[in-house]
Order: sequence, then structure tokens, then C-alpha cells
Amino acid sequence: MPRSKLRTFSASVLVALAAALATAQPAAAQTGTSRMAPPMAADPALEARVMKIAEELRCLVCQNETIAASHADLAVDLRNQIRLKLVAGQSERQILDFMVQRYGDFVLYRPPLKATTVLLWAGPFVLLLVAGAALALNIRKRRQALATQALSPEQARRAHQLLDQTEAN
Repeated sequence: MPRSKLRTFSASVLVALAAALATAQPAAAQTGTSRMAPPMAADPALEARVMKIAEELRCLVCQNETIAASHADLAVDLRNQIRLKLVAGQSERQILDFMVQRYGDFVLYRPPLKATTVLLWAGPFVLLLVAGAALALNIRKRRQALATQALSPEQARRAHQLLDQTEAN
């Protein structure tokens, strides 16, 4: 299958899937099977502290958003656990330390720079440098190959012939 047809087919499948999901969502809400938002704490100040801590923690299911923004079951459970620990009198630092002890530095949305996370911080820059070096070497090799490539006598005669025709017109 040619690439353009494959792309068109893939786009059509994605549009159909999105339409199916869009129509299924309201039906689930009407039948009462959709998940309700977790209840907020009675104390708005406590809820603000929960969300402040939740902004510092990565959702282990979604991995690209905080547990404050995630609707995954694990994120809801972790927010509830934070709420319970705050009610029990633990500090933000104690809660974050507990989460790191339990899930590792990966749970922190902004992990600290230390020996075990240096690749996480430096990795994108190292990959960028390697890609840039590979691109520079590739360009250099192509230029050298073009510079050293000589025309055969037949190719030179044909090029002169074409140039002469162009000048004549």
C-alpha cells in the first residue's frame, strides 16, 4: 500500500475511533457508569495543600502529568493518601519523602539532580549533541564525495554540449 494511502487510511481510522469515543461518553454518563469526581475536603485550605503537593508528584499511570491533573485511579488514591497524611499532621516534606521512598525519584515531577538521575537530566542534551555530530559527519562525507567525484570524458562532452545549446538559445 503506498504511503499516501496508508496515511489517509490511518487518519480515517483515527477519526472514526474519535467519533465512536465521543458518542460513547455521553451514553456512559446517562447510564450512571461514568466515574464521579472525587469529593474535595471539607476544608478548602486542606484541599489547596493537597493539590500543592499533588502538583509535585508524577502520575505513575499517565507519566506525563501530575497526580493533581490526572484522573487515573492510582492518582485519585494518591491524592486521598496525601489528604489523610496531612490530616494526620505530616508535613509536605514528610509526604514527599514517603512517596519517593515508596515509588522512587521517578514519582517526583521534577526529580533532583543526583548521581542516579543525571542521565534523566543530561540525556536529552547528549542525544541532541550525538544527532548534531552525526548530521555534521554525514554532510561532510557527502560534500567530500561530491568534490572528489569526477566526470567521465563522455559525461564532460555531454555537459559541454548541453551548455553550448543553452548559450545558443
